[in-house]
Amino acid sequence: MFENFTFEDPQFFWLLLLLPLAIAWYVWKRNQQTAELKISSTKGFKAGSGIMVKLRPVLYVLRLAVLALVITAMARPRTVDVSTRTSSTSGIDIVMAVDVSASMLARDFSPNRLEATKEVAAEFIEGRPTDRIGLVIYAGESFTQTPVTSDKSIVLNSLKSIEYNDILENGTAIGMGLATAVNRLKDSEAESKVIILLTDGVNNSGFIDPKIASELAAEFEIKVYTIGVGSNGTALSPVAILPNGNFQYGNQRVEIDEELLKQIADVTGGRYFRATDNEKLEEIYEEIDALEKTEIEEFRFYNYEEKFRPLVLLAGLLLLVEILLRFTLFRSFV
Repeated sequence: MFENFTFEDPQFFWLLLLLPLAIAWYVWKRNQQTAELKISSTKGFKAGSGIMVKLRPVLYVLRLAVLALVITAMARPRTVDVSTRTSSTSGIDIVMAVDVSASMLARDFSPNRLEATKEVAAEFIEGRPTDRIGLVIYAGESFTQTPVTSDKSIVLNSLKSIEYNDILENGTAIGMGLATAVNRLKDSEAESKVIILLTDGVNNSGFIDPKIASELAAEFEIKVYTIGVGSNGTALSPVAILPNGNFQYGNQRVEIDEELLKQIADVTGGRYFRATDNEKLEEIYEEIDALEKTEIEEFRFYNYEEKFRPLVLLAGLLLLVEILLRFTLFRSFV
């Protein structure tokens, strides 16, 4: 209720300290001015004190209320209505190219590389409300999971639905994945265009050379951040498919073509990162998020409505009531 209620000059509230002093003065003065009559017995006085005498302090209470209202009015109470409008001065279009080959089911991440990537990528998407984002997935071939869009709910739902299946030819076509991402951004009119390319292997399939794809990205002024996913040494990875359709796991050597990923990043003006566990992967996305910030202008409009006038009117009304009572009902008693 009082969320947008403020006082322009709150220092005047110090004057409220006068109220207890005024009350103390009134009590002391009243005792000093009360007439005393000494008699031997009060048995002859049957009637008690009159009601008007008991109500006599009401006049002083009204006077104090007037003083409190005037002080509060001097503090200038007011309500403020704040409206904001934001505008992006340099929007960013981002395409996330995610490797979904069978090796992304390796369990050196929790619960596996693919699920860890989806979780961290979702946090990254939610943290960029003003940017347009798209999704590309690839294995032995690639396709667009979600075109570049500003509707984050669509992107998040598409990301959540990503899983390994045998629809895509098995393998790791880094060049195909990068080329598809470039194709989604080449006609973009955004101030900045970014691809986040994530893989856990080496380029071993597809008909587009990753180096050619990176040169295309550079030609269209698209910056590529590359991420190699996988622990050092060996990882528990799928090695075969059992008769029941489940994967059989075994320790496999982690092989990531880091030289290629570094070259792609260098050619396009991006950076290469290596994620060896969930925490490192999260740190990498946070660093990319910090590197690619969208400039946002926020305009705030303040509408003030002064509230001191009703207090002044109420104080004047109480003062008038006090004066009328003093010279009418309480004229013989005050």
